[in-house]
Amino acid sequence: MLLEINPLVLPDIGLVFWNTIAFLVLLIVLGKFAWKPMLKAISDREQGIEDALSKADKMKADIAAMQNENEALLVKAREERAILIKEAKEASEKMIADAKEKAKAEYERIVADAQAAINQQKNAALTEVKNQVGALVVEVAEKVLRRELSNKAEQESYIKQVAEGVKLN
Repeated sequence: MLLEINPLVLPDIGLVFWNTIAFLVLLIVLGKFAWKPMLKAISDREQGIEDALSKADKMKADIAAMQNENEALLVKAREERAILIKEAKEASEKMIADAKEKAKAEYERIVADAQAAINQQKNAALTEVKNQVGALVVEVAEKVLRRELSNKAEQESYIKQVAEGVKLN
């Protein structure tokens, strides 16, 4: 048995040749006009993506640095706030202590002034009482002496009584 060759199965050499030439021409045209721009566009796109990724990484690093800086600033601000609160508290305590001290000094001064005024008024009153008592004593003595001096007989009897009452050693 001989192999029979079916004409439908064998390719036409001319068709294969022209298809190959058309394919090569298409390949050359595409290579010259399409592949280079497409490869360039793909390369540009890859470069753009790489640039965007590097920018994103840089921004991420910048954001991390800013967050660290912000945290440091917050810590510093909290420390400053604590110092300011402490200083304000100390100042208010000092002001309160000063006010208490001034009030106490004023109180002591007022009490001392009042005591001095009381002593002065007491001394003035005592002096006035002494003067009045002295005036009363002088007035009574004057009245007694007038009465006694007006009656000569009574005066002589009083002198005798006093003389008898006085003992001489």
